[in-house]
Amino acid sequence: MSYSVGQVAGFAGVTVRALHHYDDIGLLVPSGRSRAGHRRYGDADLDRLQQILFYRELGFPLEEVAVLLDDPDADPRAHLRRQHELLTARIERLQRMAAAVEHAMEARTMGIDLTPEEKFEVFGDHDPDQYEDEVRERWGGTDAYRQSRRRTASYTKEDWKRLTGELDAAHRRVADLMAAGTPADSAEAMDAAEEHRLFLTRAYYDCGHEMHACLGEMYVADPRFTETYERIRPGLAVYLRDAIVANAARHTA
Repeated sequence: MSYSVGQVAGFAGVTVRALHHYDDIGLLVPSGRSRAGHRRYGDADLDRLQQILFYRELGFPLEEVAVLLDDPDADPRAHLRRQHELLTARIERLQRMAAAVEHAMEARTMGIDLTPEEKFEVFGDHDPDQYEDEVRERWGGTDAYRQSRRRTASYTKEDWKRLTGELDAAHRRVADLMAAGTPADSAEAMDAAEEHRLFLTRAYYDCGHEMHACLGEMYVADPRFTETYERIRPGLAVYLRDAIVANAARHTA
């Protein structure tokens, strides 16, 4: 079996002009000619072309490809081993590049997309990105984290203002119940805790009662969260935690 230059170009996905050039420089000289003098390629020629295209794909110049293929000390198995090594190295490099691009995409599309002035207008002197590295390290592999980042990526300044106002209102309701002496396990306090949970679910991620109870414990265990709630009303962190835990028990009983 032999093939015309046009057939080989179609098989290999190269141009006829490229095959002519490979012939001209002695890189791939067809093993036969038709009666009219046209190039005819045999199976061995196709095998050599496959190797040429492999090395070209890896970025080798044609001069180096010729040296590699015409090395008298090389055998087909040596070529296969070399190709395997080169492919493995390229795969690892591409994987590193893909990871870097993915990280850049996440940084650009999943953050709070506000200017510093807008952040101050919405959050005051609290920088919501201050602990982003810690948050990513602790929860970056969770569905809740990914869901939250997808949602917040599209939030505008007006969205953040609205959400901040809603959260402040939820906190005030809990603080008012505490100031009135309402027990943390009362129906009113548990309802307020449920409102807090539903806000998180609506604004950020699906927050089940078990996860909400874990958050409540963190509000007390982490001094940074505790300080936030203590500024609203002393003792609020513990009161909110107790209301959240009571509400979780009510819904899981």
